[in-house]
Amino acid sequence: MLLEAPFVAVLNPLLEKESWARDRLAAFAGKCVELRAPPLPSLRFEIEAQGLLKPGSQEGEPALVVTLRPDAPLAMLRGIEDFARSLDATGDAGLAEAVMHLVRHLRWDVEEDLSRVIGDVAARRLAQGGRDFAAWQRDASQRFAESMADYFSQEKRVLVRRTELKLFFAEVSKLRDAIENLERRIANLG
Repeated sequence: MLLEAPFVAVLNPLLEKESWARDRLAAFAGKCVELRAPPLPSLRFEIEAQGLLKPGSQEGEPALVVTLRPDAPLAMLRGIEDFARSLDATGDAGLAEAVMHLVRHLRWDVEEDLSRVIGDVAARRLAQGGRDFAAWQRDASQRFAESMADYFSQEKRVLVRRTELKLFFAEVSKLRDAIENLERRIANLG
């Protein structure tokens, strides 16, 4: 319950700003959602009648378990859809659909919240710096993946490029056709 409180303190203000999100969760009032991100400890949240969250009890089975796969942090850099695909949800299907909808559509306006604390100009610059940093991370991870693919396909020859594979299949297809033609000719001779 100690670790859940900071998450609730961050999530509830987001939910308070969006009545549609609270309405969606309110239908599941009293149900418990467990968030797992191995090797970190699991977090449990209980949905309140007004659609907000509170730290959940560690006793009993949760209605829904959402597990972040190891690729979730990198998937988040690629975008919200990739991040959503890196989540595994088991349990109440309706609740899972509602939670996944929130993951895809609930947005934190960081710039707006920062502007109340440090002013509009500083908030805009800080938020832009964050967006630039995230873009740099995406670019760096994409370039790293491309470099590794080049290394394993060109240097080590462990992987085969798609164009080489298509060419290989085309040649195999030609060879198969030639063998079939040869078999027909031999059958016609006999």
